[in-house]
Amino acid sequence: MELLRFATAGSVDDGKSTLIGRLLYDTKSILEDQLSAVERTSKARGDEYVNLALLMDGLRAEREQGITIDVAYRYFSTPRRKFIIADTPGHIQYTRNMVTGASTADLALILVDARKGVVEQTRRHAFLASLLRVPHLVLCINKMDLVGYDEAVFESIKEEFRAFSMKLEVPDLTFIPISALQGDNVVTRSEKMPWYQGPALLHHLESVHIASDRNLIQLRFPVQYVLRPMSAKHPDYRAYAGQLQGGVVRTGDELVALPSGFTSRVRSIEQAGTRLEEAFPPMSINLSLIDELDISRGDMLCRPGNPPTVSQDIDAMVCWMVEQPLKPGARLLLKHTTRSARTQVQELHYRLDVNTLHRDEHGEALKLNEIGRVTLRTTVPLFFDAYRRNRHTGSFILIDEGTNATVGAGMINGPAA
Repeated sequence: MELLRFATAGSVDDGKSTLIGRLLYDTKSILEDQLSAVERTSKARGDEYVNLALLMDGLRAEREQGITIDVAYRYFSTPRRKFIIADTPGHIQYTRNMVTGASTADLALILVDARKGVVEQTRRHAFLASLLRVPHLVLCINKMDLVGYDEAVFESIKEEFRAFSMKLEVPDLTFIPISALQGDNVVTRSEKMPWYQGPALLHHLESVHIASDRNLIQLRFPVQYVLRPMSAKHPDYRAYAGQLQGGVVRTGDELVALPSGFTSRVRSIEQAGTRLEEAFPPMSINLSLIDELDISRGDMLCRPGNPPTVSQDIDAMVCWMVEQPLKPGARLLLKHTTRSARTQVQELHYRLDVNTLHRDEHGEALKLNEIGRVTLRTTVPLFFDAYRRNRHTGSFILIDEGTNATVGAGMINGPAA
């Protein structure tokens, strides 16, 4: 069954957690004890209804303040698809959490309060979704029940956002009017909005086409582990385990190993002990080659005529995630696919204001939740693609070696000039 990952975003009190709670409730994905706990908490808070948002707001501070702070993940399925939901915060001080939740998403679901229309945070979240190359964007105009299900309100917000989205790279944009609290157009079509002829939200999530979103042209197989069981039954067995991050590999294909540059052909492809004739992203597989090559963790297998970029100098966009500012000269550990390297920040080109899209070229450092363009130099070459071509081989994280904490997330533009 196909898996769809989607992230919710939007301004504070736009109803993100309520919408996800409604999806889980109406698809019968909530256990009885969970629902009972939510009912008790809703009653204790003095709510006049069962507050489904409490299904997502798991932290005590979130429940007390009525806001979302950290990314919350929930899982549910229908007969057509499996889903992983990332409920991301709306506050600007939690931009890093939004980046974390949307970085692996196939679809971003941005909520807008029908009474307020498109606000600054709506534009910010849409820009972040575009920056992170989320292929599908759904704008849910929520709280339609509070504006009398007025078509004119929906059309006005739709046109305003469409005009703004022309500045962004959004391949697929959909608009759906909903009421998360009442359940209108969430799981089933609402009779209260007969003027809307599109699908309900769940139907759209079940049917949106994501199979072609992954890069199936450029073969990318970062080696995670070398399998050498040394058993009596298979004394010479050697295979390379990892997750296929691009392209399609078949038995007999010629591959080149980086960084050595030696070539061989695929002897066999296995997944969980089963022989396969071909594999495609995001399958985790074991690859066995005809020749015995010197290959270890962090190396990459690809096609001889279509290799990734190999460079130690990288031009990237970085989202900074900690209080200590990022300044030129900083030394960090960079983790890219299965390869790790020490890196130094050579230059900060500009800071990007995610609200106005203005570039501040005089900034001296990146502060918490800021995004900027930097040049990095690594101690060993990395094998990468531009993030716009492959989100998996074009992304990395930065780690503080002293604390082992993740301090930044990056998207590669290409090799530094």
